[in-house]
Amino acid sequence: MWRLLSRLPSDGPPDEGACMACRFTELIVDARDSGAQARFWADVLGWQATEREGVHFLMPPNSAIPVIAFVTVPEEKSVKNRLHIDVSPTDRTRDEEVERVLSLGATRSDIGQGDVEWVVLRDPEGNEFCVLGSQVEGDLTKWPWPGMG
Repeated sequence: MWRLLSRLPSDGPPDEGACMACRFTELIVDARDSGAQARFWADVLGWQATEREGVHFLMPPNSAIPVIAFVTVPEEKSVKNRLHIDVSPTDRTRDEEVERVLSLGATRSDIGQGDVEWVVLRDPEGNEFCVLGSQVEGDLTKWPWPGMG
């Protein structure tokens, strides 16, 4: 993956006029309590939570970012995620951000990551996610993004 990311231009985002096959518009997360999950992630990300027809959504601050939707399912999480969310602090250190997210209901997780620059946590339903070590610009229009410059 990092080899692919290193091919991206370092002087700006991909050409706006470039064609794309499709656009990533939503990330769907199965949850036992979709409302509680949406509230947790809204607090983590600072995004607005909304609900429509039993589906809880997080509305990103920029329309270029996918919506996150939480859908209620009857079963609990049973294995390690095949896909996970990484978050980067914008106005504090990694350790300060970890403490903030722990205070919201996350728990620490050891998935065998060893001594790394990121911290693996679990959301209230056990889904793994990482708090990365690098502080990033909070302005979503800035480029490069972490690891891409």
